[in-house]
Amino acid sequence: MEKFQINGKFISFVRGDITEQETEAIVNAANSCLILGAGVAGAIRSKGGPAIQEACDAIGGTQVGTAVITCAGNLPAKYVIHAVGPVMGEGNEDTKLAGATRCALQIAAENKLKSITFPAISSGIFGFPLERCAAIMIRGSIDFLQTAPSLQEIRFCLWDEKAYTTFVAFCQSCLQNK
Repeated sequence: MEKFQINGKFISFVRGDITEQETEAIVNAANSCLILGAGVAGAIRSKGGPAIQEACDAIGGTQVGTAVITCAGNLPAKYVIHAVGPVMGEGNEDTKLAGATRCALQIAAENKLKSITFPAISSGIFGFPLERCAAIMIRGSIDFLQTAPSLQEIRFCLWDEKAYTTFVAFCQSCLQNK
């Protein structure tokens, strides 16, 4: 695990399965219909049980660039925050990814959560370039930690070595240039 301190709070990075993270909330890389299909969402559905999809069905959906919160079913986390990132090629992708990240963080703050774990939103089947994803999500997280009173840790759980090293390197670069 790599960990960086920002104003007494932390941004951390781990490799592995987001469904095993014990932060108060994990973030689902969701689609706008909130259907837990493949990738991160599929793992959340498989390990979290039907309660999460039932909660998503009750909400019905949300727009790209936004997020909603549900229970976490059988997962170690208390909540799942479903952040809808952009599909590459739909237009205005950077703004939409920044919005989904900020909205997920805002929901965590509104619920007075101390910790949250993100995947690399939109970088899988949605085709968003990994380096751009890291830049947008990390900058947004660093900015948010400057003002979020309750949030103590923003964690990124990356599935493979390339994603892990990309995110860690970008965070190191950002903090060295501040």
